[in-house]
Amino acid sequence: MKIKLFLSALVLMLTISSAYASFPVKRAKAPVTSEQSAADTEITDSVEMTTPLARASQQSKGIAIILWFFLGGLAAHRWYLKSPIGWNILFILTLGGLGVWWVIDLIDIFTENYPNANFKNDFF
Repeated sequence: MKIKLFLSALVLMLTISSAYASFPVKRAKAPVTSEQSAADTEITDSVEMTTPLARASQQSKGIAIILWFFLGGLAAHRWYLKSPIGWNILFILTLGGLGVWWVIDLIDIFTENYPNANFKNDFF
């Protein structure tokens, strides 16, 4: 009886969790009909449509810099920007590559060139 309850709860959780996409979903544009004016197509061409969950998964450059400054020795900015776990542990053990990797991370954050990071357009 316990196994049946466990399996049914597991199936329920999997169906609920798979209902939402956790990656950026871009919607295809509808074909232009004769009723639409040129102004309508200009507005829809300039707007990029993404899901709210995709926007929430983007990291803020300002928060990354604050984490770099205050908790940089513990690799907090690297955890926030989703760097690989092994590299984060190595960063902590070597004290940020004796400060060299720490400064390189700051430059990468400012230039938005940090690997695996998906920065928002705003600073905070």
